[in-house]
Amino acid sequence: MAYDEALADRVRALLDGAPLLTEKKMFGGLGFMVGGNMAVAASGQGGLLVRVDPAEGDHLLATTAARPMEMRGREMSGWLRVDSDDLASDDALEEWVQRGASYAGSLPAK
Repeated sequence: MAYDEALADRVRALLDGAPLLTEKKMFGGLGFMVGGNMAVAASGQGGLLVRVDPAEGDHLLATTAARPMEMRGREMSGWLRVDSDDLASDDALEEWVQRGASYAGSLPAK
């Protein structure tokens, strides 16, 4: 399955003008990087992958519809998966995109 191009366009619009923003196709999806650090990605498996502060991960899992991101059967600390259905509203998508961009932007640039 290819990534959802409409979702990628919505993410792109939200990040328009962000400093040091780049896009990169990877793992069947489209990643959005801030300062060389992945912030969010339109996943090739559907939905959005969001980079978050690992210290906030458990709280976000308990209080949102997000679930752990898994790669090859292993949960990835600091990454969450949000299903497309949970991103239908612009406000919901903006909250997740801003969360990922904010955290990525707080990291040293690569």
